[in-house]
Amino acid sequence: MKKFLLAPSILAANFSNLGLEIIRVLSAGCNLIHFDVMDNHYVPNLSMGPLILDSIIKYIVKSSYIDVHLMANPVEKLINIFAKKKVHSISFHPETSKNILQSLSLIKNYNCKAGLVINPNDSIDFLYDFMDKLDIIVVMLVNPGFGNQKLILKTINKVKKIKKMIKKSGYNILIEVDGGITIDNINKIAKSGADIFVIGSTIFNSKNYLKIIQKIRQKLKNF
Repeated sequence: MKKFLLAPSILAANFSNLGLEIIRVLSAGCNLIHFDVMDNHYVPNLSMGPLILDSIIKYIVKSSYIDVHLMANPVEKLINIFAKKKVHSISFHPETSKNILQSLSLIKNYNCKAGLVINPNDSIDFLYDFMDKLDIIVVMLVNPGFGNQKLILKTINKVKKIKKMIKKSGYNILIEVDGGITIDNINKIAKSGADIFVIGSTIFNSKNYLKIIQKIRQKLKNF
């Protein structure tokens, strides 16, 4: 059975009780915590920054559980800040970096996993140029910047194409999918080749995190 990773997006969590929310989803069997950083410039929204992450790392969970998604432009300074915290992974949008190769190398120099994020309308051919530097490719299944959106169906074909590109390259790169994932569509997304599932409102809007996460795991059992 394939090993899937679940990464609850705390953008959808109850911020008045964020520490407990994180403990509950990890205790229920999730693998990572997805940490969205939005600058109200690259995307029209503003979210968490280094101070919140510092509190999470100090009081709640080790930095190695944190999967950072940078939605900010320019991205270089933030890469430096978050990489120094030894998080699990840092992914960024290619158009936010002055030098993609340097940005990926900087992340990896801190022993963090490095990723590029692909939006629904982005081309994917350029990924061939960076396969040797990538640990993760994040495919946005919705437009970035907001939670609680519906899956854009054409993005599933994008996941399939990227999976073929990875196999052709011979590199061990995981595909992370982000946005619009529900109990009803997760099988279709898993079948397309996804490895890591960023799930927000489906988990955090549930009254029982353990039950919903077990239900998700059950759906993924046949892959």
